[in-house]
Amino acid sequence: INGEVVREMPTSLGKPGYETPNGTYIVGERLEKMTMDSSTYGVPVTDPEGYKLEVEYATRLSNSGIFVHAAPWSVGQQGYSNASHGCLNVSTADGKWFLENTRRGDAVIITGTKGGTLSAGDGLGDWN
Repeated sequence: INGEVVREMPTSLGKPGYETPNGTYIVGERLEKMTMDSSTYGVPVTDPEGYKLEVEYATRLSNSGIFVHAAPWSVGQQGYSNASHGCLNVSTADGKWFLENTRRGDAVIITGTKGGTLSAGDGLGDWN
């Protein structure tokens, strides 16, 4: 905030085959609870990679469904390995902090992934 680091948080991004794209994302909607459903991007819930689960503290970063959200099931991987389907998995405390301390239009910069580059049409329009 104002050029100062106020919090660092370990995260787990997209695993192989689901890599999170590099780029500047813009914070969109913020939801205290939401249902994540892999069938919305073509992976049936019955597939071994499929899922349908409720998550807490979900902050949207892209139109395609990349969120920063609480993922207590992956805390052991956060900061060490990528295990998500593209989202930024963080602890419950970090997800809550992120949701409460970011505002629509804030930039989130992701670098160093093997996920290519965020497409211009996947963000929040001209802001990206």
